[in-house]
Amino acid sequence: MTNKNKTVLYVGATDKLEIRMKQHKTKFYPKSFTAQYNCDRLVYFEEFERVNDAFIREKQLKAGNRKRKEKLINSINPEWNDLAAEWDDNSNK
Repeated sequence: MTNKNKTVLYVGATDKLEIRMKQHKTKFYPKSFTAQYNCDRLVYFEEFERVNDAFIREKQLKAGNRKRKEKLINSINPEWNDLAAEWDDNSNK
């Protein structure tokens, strides 16, 4: 995730991406990192069958530097569009 100016990158894992994105966008947790730094744009995500695999990947991404994260984002979303911008609010994915 990133903010409007793309100055902050946030990496996290969840089993309910659309619900979690709604929480980020509405600052449901006002003291969270994403709320404090206005990270409300989903620019990259990966899906996993097993939760443990997702957490392993999250740690790998968090350990990487910004340049590596930018390269990953640019590989699928070179415009850094918000991939969650048009998700239905009523979806429970």
